[in-house]
Amino acid sequence: MFGRKVRLLVMAAAVLGCQLALTATAAAHSLTVTATANCVNNAAVIGYTVTSWDIGQLDGTNPEIDIYFNGVKVDAQAFTLPNNQFSGQLPVPFGATAVTLEADAVGTWGDGYPNGQVAGPIDVRVPTACAPTNGRFTGGGKQITVGDLAITKGLTIHCDLLLSNNLEINWGGGHQFHMESHLSALCTDSPIIIQQPPKAPLDTMVGVGIGRFDGVEGYTVEFTLVDAGEPGSQDMAAIKIYETANPSNIVLNLPPTFLSGGNLQAHFDQPHK
Repeated sequence: MFGRKVRLLVMAAAVLGCQLALTATAAAHSLTVTATANCVNNAAVIGYTVTSWDIGQLDGTNPEIDIYFNGVKVDAQAFTLPNNQFSGQLPVPFGATAVTLEADAVGTWGDGYPNGQVAGPIDVRVPTACAPTNGRFTGGGKQITVGDLAITKGLTIHCDLLLSNNLEINWGGGHQFHMESHLSALCTDSPIIIQQPPKAPLDTMVGVGIGRFDGVEGYTVEFTLVDAGEPGSQDMAAIKIYETANPSNIVLNLPPTFLSGGNLQAHFDQPHK
């Protein structure tokens, strides 16, 4: 009987040792990610660094680490020795004023530790200092069309909010929105968008205004306009209109969409008096 108890104690100790070993293995790898937003040539970019912290000695190859901006995969790398990290820099996604960044380990580590480690998510604000101090957007052609939505020919919006700012939108069912006041604008020049001709200090404008929906005041418009060169088929627009006092009452929500007619044109600002 005494020998049996000893054997049971030895088996229990072995099981406990195995559990401790598994616990140590489970903590062998963890990911961290840091990120900052900066202005590069008047364009907002996000720089990020991913690091793997290893309790034991790192052994073998490392799995792919996928980088996500706002849920969309934008990069994939494997960190390198001896720092167990890698870095990257990418433009801010179209129309985004903030980016949620996450790093996910894909595949098995070289020492056999399984995949599934995640770093983040972390939120990064886009710097408004990236905006040029001048520039404007106008609409070319009889009108700009995006599906069944039309932006009238009188489109003129300035980065500095000065002079006249006109945005009128018409869409299915006879609906209309007329912007009465332009509240804010973030104008940027992305290095991956070929805007010319004509030459301009910006290619993208993210703006907010207030105005009338179907003749009723008290509505807000959030819009993004992108000039990607001539003839305009690669230009894009995104527009959201909602009741200012009740933002859940959305009357129009157009995601980033290529134009189907007309074009958007970015310009240097005209001289101010």
